[in-house]
Amino acid sequence: MAQRVVVPEPERRRRRPTKQGVVLSEQLIVETAIRLVGQQGAAALSVRRLGLALGADPSAVYRYFRGTDDLLLALADEMVRRALDGWASSGQWRTDLRDLGMRMHAAYLSHPQVALLAAHRTTGRVHETRAVEAIIGVLRAAGFPDTDLARIHGSFADLGLAFAALDAAALALPPAAAEADRTAWRDTYPRLDAQTHPNIAATAHLLTRETSRSAFPFALDLFLDALVARLSLQQGPPTTSVPTG
Repeated sequence: MAQRVVVPEPERRRRRPTKQGVVLSEQLIVETAIRLVGQQGAAALSVRRLGLALGADPSAVYRYFRGTDDLLLALADEMVRRALDGWASSGQWRTDLRDLGMRMHAAYLSHPQVALLAAHRTTGRVHETRAVEAIIGVLRAAGFPDTDLARIHGSFADLGLAFAALDAAALALPPAAAEADRTAWRDTYPRLDAQTHPNIAATAHLLTRETSRSAFPFALDLFLDALVARLSLQQGPPTTSVPTG
């Protein structure tokens, strides 16, 4: 998809409906692209396939996006928008960060093919910047020093996005491969000899159970517990007033 100059918003709106009777918009193209990527994978992110799905001349997509990468960034920002939809601060920083992390993970996992394409990208767009502002605001309100904010934010965001990509890759596996993975945990590990693998033998039933679901919630709680401990050390023990007189 070649680089093109995007037409300014007031000039790019298509006034005539497409063959399918819809009026093109940036949001419609993004939603259509998400649907196509979910059905066909990365190959669906092309002007030709989008044009067919929209019932429009493929060149019309260039009126909204400069190229494939521009559209991909829009898909990533749409995932953030969906994650933030309805979110409001509770006033409890640990609760808020956990909620934001779980929302982002869930948004991407609802579209695993999009997660594989876009979870590692930085969009710099309105919804991503809104999310970054919210996360840093929660951390500052909690009392973390500004000198720590970039590292904490980066670690928090990367933890969630990395798990989103990892879990999405598992969801996107062909059925036969997915079943082979499940069989390994269900059948191979429990049968290992306790003489050669005593630790696995003692915990195989637990490994089988835990590997059937995402480790992200537990990893997120470990991360947040570490932040609680870090903040407590930075703030020091509470001071008590000593009565005088």
